[in-house]
Parts: sequence; C-alpha cells; structure tokens
Amino acid sequence: MSRAAGFAFRFLTILLAAPFCAALHAGNGGDYGPLPPIGSNDVAMADPLVARPAGTPCEVVLFDDFVFDDYSPRDFDYAPPADCAGPWAKIVLSFDLSVTAGIQYDRTATLWIGGVNVFFGTTAEPSPTRAPSWHVERDLTDYAALLADAQPARAFIGNIVNSQYTGVIHGSAKLEFYAASASAPAPVVPDRVVPLGSDPVGATVDLSSATDLLSATPALPANVERAYLDVVAESQGSDEFWWSCMPDDVAAITGDCPGTAFREVEIGIDGEPAGVAPVYPWVYTGGLQPLLWMPIAGVQTLNFKPYRVDLTPFAGVLSNGAPHTLTLGVFNAHEHFSTTATLLLYLDAGTDQITGAVTTNTIGAGPTPTVSGGVDGDGFGSVTVDSQRHFTLAGYVETSHGRVDTSIEQTFAFTAVSGYAEATAPVIDWTVSLATAVDTATTVTADASTRVTQEHVAFPFSLVLPFNGSSGSIVSADLDQRYEHATDVSVDGAAEFHAQASNHVATHHESAVAARHSEQQYDYSDSTGACYSRDITSVANALASVTDGAACVAADTIFVDGFDGE
Repeated sequence: MSRAAGFAFRFLTILLAAPFCAALHAGNGGDYGPLPPIGSNDVAMADPLVARPAGTPCEVVLFDDFVFDDYSPRDFDYAPPADCAGPWAKIVLSFDLSVTAGIQYDRTATLWIGGVNVFFGTTAEPSPTRAPSWHVERDLTDYAALLADAQPARAFIGNIVNSQYTGVIHGSAKLEFYAASASAPAPVVPDRVVPLGSDPVGATVDLSSATDLLSATPALPANVERAYLDVVAESQGSDEFWWSCMPDDVAAITGDCPGTAFREVEIGIDGEPAGVAPVYPWVYTGGLQPLLWMPIAGVQTLNFKPYRVDLTPFAGVLSNGAPHTLTLGVFNAHEHFSTTATLLLYLDAGTDQITGAVTTNTIGAGPTPTVSGGVDGDGFGSVTVDSQRHFTLAGYVETSHGRVDTSIEQTFAFTAVSGYAEATAPVIDWTVSLATAVDTATTVTADASTRVTQEHVAFPFSLVLPFNGSSGSIVSADLDQRYEHATDVSVDGAAEFHAQASNHVATHHESAVAARHSEQQYDYSDSTGACYSRDITSVANALASVTDGAACVAADTIFVDGFDGE
C-alpha cells in the first residue's frame, strides 16, 4: 500500500471504528453538577450548570422519555407556564439524554420552539456493555419573548437502529421559569426572537458548498434599535474534520479532505456583507479515536455554544419598512455544514418608526487566505493556511430618546499548520495546529456618554497522532482544545466590568490502557468577585480526581457556587 493510500485508509479506519467507543454519563443536580464516583468511566463534565436565582421555579415539561430510533422528528406543543406569568429573572432549559447499551454512532441533537433553535449538540456513543446518560442545560432568558406564547415545537435526533446499530437514544426536557423579584430583577431582553430557518417548526439548513446559503426574509418591525444574530454551524460529512483539510492539490496526494483547513461563517443583509462568525473545531465522541473521549468529552461536544454576531449598525436599515433578506454561508464549505440562526431584536418602545443608516462597512467581499508549504510525492511535508481580517462596521439610529451611534471594529486571525512526517517506519506522525482569535471593540455613544466593550474569543487547537502508514491503525493520539472568552467594559473611560472564562480539554490515548489520561479545566471569574473553577482528570479511561474552586482560592476572589460563566 502506498503512503498516500495509507493516509486515505487512516480516515476510513477512524470513521468505521467510531460506533464501538465506550459510553459516557453525567447527572443532574446543583449548579456545580454532580460527577460519577472516582474510578468510574461514566461522563465527567467540568462545565458549570446554569446559575439560578433563589426560589422555586415554575416548570414546563416539554417531553418525557421521547425515544429516538429513526430519522423522524418528534413534534410536540409548547405552552408557557399558566401560573407563572413573566417577566422572568431566568429561564433554563434542562435536557437529559441517554443511550441504551449497544453499537451506535454519535448523533446530532436539536430542540426547536416556534422554529427557533433552543439547543444544539451531539450525543455520546454507547458500547455493548455500557449505556451512557448525561445532562445538559442552556440559559434561554434572552428568548423570553418567544417563550411567552404557545408554539409548535420539535425534538430531532436522527438515529438508525437495526441489527447492526442497536443503541436507542432517549431524551426528556423541561423549562424552568424563575419569576422576577426585588433580589433577582428581570433583565432587559430582546423584544422579538425571529427564526431564520425555512421550517416553521424547526430544522437545520444544510450547506454543502461555499455557494449554498441559509436565506430568509422575515417580517421586521420598523423600530429596531439593536439587533443580534445567534449562529451555529455544525461540521458534518467530509467537513467534520475541516480543520485537517488540505489544499486541493495536496489532498489528492494525502487523501485528506480538500479546501484547506479554513472555514468561517459569513452573514449578509440584502447581498452585502454584514458580519462574520468563526467556526469552532468541535470533535465528537466518535472523532479520531473514540477512547480519547471517555470519560471526558471534548470542549462543548455535548452542548454547543452559539456565536452571537452584533448587527446593530444595520438597525436603521432593518427598520426602513422594506423587506430585507438575511443570509448565512460557510466559506470553503465542502460537504457539509448543518446551520441555524436566530435574530434577536431590541425595539424602541417610544416610537413606531426608527430612522438611521450604515455609515461604515469595510468587511469586503470575503477573506483572502494564503497558503504556503506543501508535500512531496509521498505526502510528507506541511501546509500553512493563514487568514487575517480587520474591518469596521458603524451605523446610527434616531430613537425616541435621541441618536445612538454604534461602531464595531473586529480583527479575525486564523492560522492552521498541518502535515505528515515519517517517524520510525512505518509510523507516520500526523500533526495539526490551529489558532483562531477574534478581537472586537464595540463603541456605543448615546446621551453624551460612551460605552466601550472589548471582547476576545480564541479557539486554540492541536493534534499529534502517529499512525501506521501501512495499516492505517493509530499508534497514539494527543489532542488539546480550548474555548477562551474575555470581556472588558468601560463607560466614559472608567472601567466598569471585566470577566474571563476558559474551557480546556487535553486528552491522550495509546494502546496501553494504564497510560491513557485526560483533563478538563473550566474557570470563570469577573470583577464582581464571582468565580467558578472545576478541574477533573482521568487515568485509564476512568475519573481520577476532582478539584473545585482551586483557581478561585488562588486568585483570592469570592467563590460563588455554580456561576454559569455565560
């Protein structure tokens, strides 16, 4: 077998091996979230649950023990709590899932209310002797306007169950509504929550090429003061490992996916560029080597975090009474991305008509990534893909309380280095290193006051995977991925708020069970003194240690149990 054929065989081996991974488990409980006992190989999650205010919530059961054993959606009716009218201080989605023991792939899991996506994630894989179960949550307080009315709703987890793939997925979900009070007042939330999908009940839109678009022309009010777009773009098919793709000519030699290791989401309004969102390099529980993810799954694997794009500079345009088409596409998409987007609108209650305009838009037609390096005829070498973008969006609205100017400066930086090197024959070292960073400065001027919000988001990712170039079998694997987010707010030059969060997973696999180990660290702190910290480790695919609050004590800050870090 040639080395090039060996590379292609490697991917085939990885994909076919995916259903045979072991199971994962997590429970439901307090804001910290319970963990399985030390020595267990059930799911262990350092991620915090959503923080709740004091008091007993009103609960709405969305569904109880839905069975997902085919590709049909499970439709149901949603109604708000009859005895708990808003405004609400907090709304929390609580979702419990499980898979029976057997053979099964990881599957995409989505929940929809009124066509709006309220949960997006993937499932854990079972094994013939293990039935995983786990618990995830999402803060839906910003979606209060949607949840105030009865809506058709849908749960969808496409799953194949037959004589070969036997794992059956079960799910139960509810919403918790916490009434506003003097100690927990209702936050200012969007007045309209608008789905951009084509299905009124809810479904993703598949983008199988760089020219495919999610496109919608929703009815919009004429008094939009602020606008945001929540975006999820899930990589699937040959794009599942988009971060490992090579330029087309190199891919023909190595057997990798084409299109280079660069993807980004591009948002348009009426055919003009309006925003950009990075794509997170999620790795699912069947990805690469399934035993990498037992008992600790990858960053956000079981519960994706939508990326929020600020469209406020376009608020005046969206309010002019004309129809407006919003689009979403994925640069370099090959096959395929499952996408969804939700438009969040804040309205000016003091007027029925806002005027305004976009004053600056320097996004341009699209990114211009550069490619350097290459491979020889045997596929050895490395390729670097680099994309750097800096642009400004600015606009104003004339509101009932005066003019509001918004300016957004963003820098998107992406670099990927991937390639193959011959180690001790026939072992070949496959390495991938990604650095994605977005820096945003948003300046809002109103009422003779200026507020500046600076945000930094980064997705560092690295993989080292030696494999047998003749058989395609994996010798070992080391993967490290992070989600980092920092926010600083100042008003008229005086610091007002700072927050930072980090979610880090590092995992190592080799044939010797005792040598396998992984770790997840989740840290959050802010200038109010709130702090959350959990560090968990595993050895030999079993939970080995749990440390809560250590980073908070080290930072000499107040430790607040269960702060959700959102």
